Parts: sequence; structure tokens; C-alpha cells
Amino acid sequence: MTSIRFALNHMAAPSLAIDDFFALARSLGIDAVEIRNDLSGNAILDGTKPEVIRQAAARHGVTIISINALQRFNEWNATRAAEAQELIDYAGASGAKALVLVPKNDGTGCADGERQANLRQSLAALKPMLEEAGILGLVEPLGFEICSLRSKTEAADAISELGAESTFRLVHDTFHHHLAGEAPTFPQLTGLVHISGVSDPSVSVADMRDSHRVLVDGDDRIDNARQIRALLLEGYKGAFSFEPFAAEVHAVKDPAGALSASMDYLSARV
Repeated sequence: MTSIRFALNHMAAPSLAIDDFFALARSLGIDAVEIRNDLSGNAILDGTKPEVIRQAAARHGVTIISINALQRFNEWNATRAAEAQELIDYAGASGAKALVLVPKNDGTGCADGERQANLRQSLAALKPMLEEAGILGLVEPLGFEICSLRSKTEAADAISELGAESTFRLVHDTFHHHLAGEAPTFPQLTGLVHISGVSDPSVSVADMRDSHRVLVDGDDRIDNARQIRALLLEGYKGAFSFEPFAAEVHAVKDPAGALSASMDYLSARV
């Protein structure tokens, strides 16, 4: 049996302050965490200095594997460049190893030819910025039909064309992989896996949204266990990070118990 190296995204318990979030991870035997820049009233949005996060991580003995995320990364302009530099600087000062890169998801920039050109432009611009800081760029295709980067193959091709395999990796999100319906997984190019399940029996795949993403259990419809097993068998050696967005998960009074149950469920099937 291959063991799963679990990680914890702050979206698993977004109401917890950063110290309590790191403590939650350690209580589960997890030493890899992802922090976010989209949680109102919490670090990073509340103005918490990156040095404070670095100190908290050291105190709890956790590694910050990523900041999640630079949004609309494949719409390159002066605003995006400034946002990217700010997040790369924050990553460096906080001790975060990588920056997740999320594409436009509003139905624009989806045309064939346009989306590939936009992707290459952004990766080429980000490459020297990330390399100078020693930060990895984690490209995360989204499976939604309105997304401007759904295909991991397109992302892998662009990274290869730039010769930037040491600067960029892919995020395999089990939810988005299922929605995209794309077979290739690129385990050797994958730097992080996000895991969440969908248990609602009534929602169609085309209508699945972040609000449906729960902790993985026996009712999971997107076959996380199979996806994880396949990635491990194909040589992926990185972290599997819980990233549930559903309000019912965030409302759970005992997040440690809920996460532990999901960890046990997946570990028994891999």
C-alpha cells in the first residue's frame, strides 16, 4: 500500500486564524499547508505581514507549499504584473514555496489560438519573476466550460515550449480534472494535487460548482480514490491537499474529525 502525503489548504477551515489553521494541520499529522489571499478577515487579506506567517509556520513545524492564488494569470497586463510581483514577494517573505496560477474563468479568452497565445505570453512574463525569487509557479487548469484554460495538455505544451519545466508545474485538481474530461494526467510535471469530492446525487457534471465540493467520502461521484491511486502509480510524489469549498464543510464544528475521517477513507483505498 502506498501512503498518501496529505496537505491542507486554508479553504478546508477558512474561519480559523492562521495560527489555529497550522495547529489543525499538525493535529492531523500534516506538515504541509497552503495559505490563501482570498479569505476576508484572515491572512493574507487582513494585512498580516508575511514575516508573521513565516514565524507561525516555524513555530508549528509546517511548510507552506503554496499561496493560492494569482487570479486571471493568463490575462497579462500592468495590473496583473503588479499583482504577481506582490504575491511573489509575499511568498518569498513568508517562506511559501510556490504560487498557484488560476486562469480567467468568465467565458472570455476561450477561443482556439487566443487562449494558447495568452497562456504563453503570461508564462513568458512570469518566468523571470518567479526564477529571480526562487518561487515555483503552479498552473491550475479549471474544468468549467467557461474557463480559458481547461486543458492540462495545453498547459504542459506551453511549459515545454518555453523550456520552463524547472519554473512551472501543473496542479491536478481532482474536481476540475473530472469536469474537464481530459484523460492525460502528467504526473511527472505535477507539482500539487487538490482533492475534494462531490456527493450531491442530483447535480449534473456540467452544473458542478465550487459550492458542491465537500470532503471525500463513500458517496464521492468524481472518483478521487482512483485518481489518487493512478497518480501515485504513475510516479507522482507530491502532496494531496484538501480544498473543499462547500459551506457545509466550513460550518463543521469538528474540522479535525471530519478531515481525519476523509484521510482514513482515502488511505484505505490507496
